[in-house]
Amino acid sequence: MKRKTWVLAGAGVVVVAAVIGGVVVLSGADHTTSAAQASPASTMQVVKGKLSAAVSQDGTLTYRARPDGSPYAVVNQARGVYTRLPDTATKVDCGGILYRVDEHPVLLLCGTVPAYRALHTGDAGQDVRQLNRNLHELGYDAKAHVHIDPADNDFTVKTAKALEVLQRNKGVYVTGALASGDAVFLPEAVRIAKVSGEPGGPARPGAQVLSVTSDTLHVQVDLDPSQQGQVKTGNRAQITLPGNTTVTGKVVGFGRTAQAPAGQDSSAADATIPTSISLDDPGKARGLDRAPVRVQITTKGVDDALSVPVTALVGKSGGGFAVEVVRAGERRELVAVELGLFDTADGRVQVEGDLREGDHVVVPSL
Repeated sequence: MKRKTWVLAGAGVVVVAAVIGGVVVLSGADHTTSAAQASPASTMQVVKGKLSAAVSQDGTLTYRARPDGSPYAVVNQARGVYTRLPDTATKVDCGGILYRVDEHPVLLLCGTVPAYRALHTGDAGQDVRQLNRNLHELGYDAKAHVHIDPADNDFTVKTAKALEVLQRNKGVYVTGALASGDAVFLPEAVRIAKVSGEPGGPARPGAQVLSVTSDTLHVQVDLDPSQQGQVKTGNRAQITLPGNTTVTGKVVGFGRTAQAPAGQDSSAADATIPTSISLDDPGKARGLDRAPVRVQITTKGVDDALSVPVTALVGKSGGGFAVEVVRAGERRELVAVELGLFDTADGRVQVEGDLREGDHVVVPSL
């Protein structure tokens, strides 16, 4: 810790300034100074109002994927030859066509269970339930003049009839059953991030053909593990975009494991935790991808607190802190204070002591 020593003219008191965690704290002896003993002081007011603590970080605006920032992998289960693959940045909705094998469409259906078996009438399970939910939410049960309960785990005759309508609509073989290679299940509608397959190349079951993200912009921040104790899901955030435009958002998730940066000189101590921040209005950031942004995450707050500039703090010789208050007749008085929340953005700190809103406290002259 670096220390510098100044002598206050006319006060006869040695004051030491210590840099503690980026905050300048002054320390000196307890004293009361009259107007005759001191030169005119630079002062600022004691304020009552909201304070907030925040973590500031650089981040990246990109399209949301997994909590650790990695894209979803599209694993092909069809056999044949890739005859049509999407372009990068193409958007595909649930129920849309992702790509074609032997000119047969492979559909995107939404769900968390990958296609691992063919589904027929009489089957049951979570994979059947997500198929039923797709058929209902996309309206194919209504088009087949049946009603499917989206929470139903059973592949019924109603499922088969609705599936036939979907297959007919998308140009898939109309069978009333779903082969494992007919569809890919992913959690949501997607945006193509990378194409791994090649048109005319062999389509083999188990091979990755695409990498995809959601079509929703978010911000990814790599937090130091020590900061994760401060930052919580739901914390509000302000994001400064290129061009100095600001948007708001909130913390929605963290990666499961800390990740060390690439490079020979990196170590476990350099590991960070991927943190995802959703945007309240993603449309305000539309057109940007992989853009650097500045993020300020509000971690704590108080609504009605007395505060002073951090630079007004004086360390008492017997321990603790005080501020120098200018009273009536320019009389200066050292008032002991208890510290609360530090508002790093505004450079103020919550205080409790013999102070009132509007009091003037001494701060270093500029």
